[in-house]
Amino acid sequence: MGKNKKVITRREVAELVKDNATLAMSTFGLSGLPEDLLVALEERYAEEGHPQNITAVWSSGIGNNQPGRGADHLVADGLVKRVIAGHVGSSPKMVEKVVNNEVEAYLFPQGVFTQLYRAIGSHKPYLTKVGLQTYVDPRLEGARATACTKEDLVELVEVNGEEWLQYPDLDIDVAFIRGTYADQKGNLTVEDEIGILEQLELALATKRKGGIVVAQIKAVVENNTLDPKAVLVPGGLIDYLEVCEEEEHHFQTMGTYYKAEFANKIHVPVGNKGPVKLSAKKVIGRRAAMELLPNSVINLGIGIPDMVAHVAAEEGVSDEYVTTLELGVWGGTPAGGLDFGSSLNAEAVLPMANQFDFYDGGGLGLSVLGIGQIDQYGNNNVTKFGPKVPGPGGFVNISQNTKNLVFVGTFTVGGKAHVEDGKLVIDNQGRGPKFVKEVEQVSFSGKYAAENDQHVLYVTERAVFDLHEGKVRLIEIAPGIDLKGDVLDKMDFEPEIAEDLKTMDAGLFQEEWGGLKAYLDAKK
Repeated sequence: MGKNKKVITRREVAELVKDNATLAMSTFGLSGLPEDLLVALEERYAEEGHPQNITAVWSSGIGNNQPGRGADHLVADGLVKRVIAGHVGSSPKMVEKVVNNEVEAYLFPQGVFTQLYRAIGSHKPYLTKVGLQTYVDPRLEGARATACTKEDLVELVEVNGEEWLQYPDLDIDVAFIRGTYADQKGNLTVEDEIGILEQLELALATKRKGGIVVAQIKAVVENNTLDPKAVLVPGGLIDYLEVCEEEEHHFQTMGTYYKAEFANKIHVPVGNKGPVKLSAKKVIGRRAAMELLPNSVINLGIGIPDMVAHVAAEEGVSDEYVTTLELGVWGGTPAGGLDFGSSLNAEAVLPMANQFDFYDGGGLGLSVLGIGQIDQYGNNNVTKFGPKVPGPGGFVNISQNTKNLVFVGTFTVGGKAHVEDGKLVIDNQGRGPKFVKEVEQVSFSGKYAAENDQHVLYVTERAVFDLHEGKVRLIEIAPGIDLKGDVLDKMDFEPEIAEDLKTMDAGLFQEEWGGLKAYLDAKK
């Protein structure tokens, strides 16, 4: 092929980032992350002390929860001045920088980034309701995550009598994106990735601002050998290519270098692992699954929310709904653990920007997300616990815009319980309450939800609550539970109690249930 002027070394890439520059990158954990370029930046700074005081921007989780990956390549003192991110919790050393107030930090909702890049690229202001009445709102914290963070980046504006948030028109100097292959002209494909992230939108935004776009790839191919419909980013938007020689720096997921099934190039049998052992968490998953709607599109969070899918499979109702993931995946069987974000046998993969268009537009029929702290007004905090501020990921977009919402979690911090003879038995009351007088940070606003007629449930193993006229109301308790001693006395506030307070469905506490299909059929 001869020498290609677009292909440069990773050290030459690092030289493109100047002092005080804004560097934005694609990522979803390690998926889509041009980590080889971050390693190059880390190495250059160790040798030269440059670049200094850069602003680092990314939309989603970055890293794989192991020290030294993801944003941990950027933690040397003086390298990064400011972080604008959707999540920092997967990069332990960067978490320390934030906790210790060593960098300015703003934590925006994940869905804001791709749409913001798209707006910047088309020279338009970016207005959205995502974040109103949460910690992102400038009337609360303005998305600032550290005490040294002073500048207001998010503005409250009024258009036609309605409140909106306006996010900043970022001046992006350099963009690091990632793909699978590029031809000699720079046309980029992503066929080995688990999804379509913000590569195109970020490239458009960067070029509109006069910046430089660099793509990390596996290999360069001859011109006219790529299917033009498979090209995500045209070569005219990419200035340079870097061929990654290190497998470790081009992981497909947080835990896997590459599997064809994660790229949905092949479909594989998904074995039936059998029923999940009956536990308090399974009870929670069963109760949340009762809120499924026939022929709906849903989103399930990480952890206990994923139990809904296991329950639905056991109950034979998985075909009644379509599961989606934030990065654009529809259908299939989502992978867990360090492979989160990938899905086996997916039905469709949209660009992440379009997925959040769908979410923000209220397209989800049901979302099941986690509980951090709940207060009497139904606010949920999942983004700040003492000095730890991991970031929201897609939580704010999804929770704010889903009509039917279920928050799930154990009733207390560290509480333990088991099921015996159809009743819930408390083994350990826990270290403290999750239902508190005031949440540390508003990740989900009960007031905003009430104003917008969202149907909100808070499901735990001991009790079920709803959001009723702007207040948390107790509507069900588990069999075997003492209302006062096990529920009311373990809350920091006194909830409203429904006049027709019910006992949770007894079938939820049996080894075999078989009652979920009837609940769904009743909604048809």
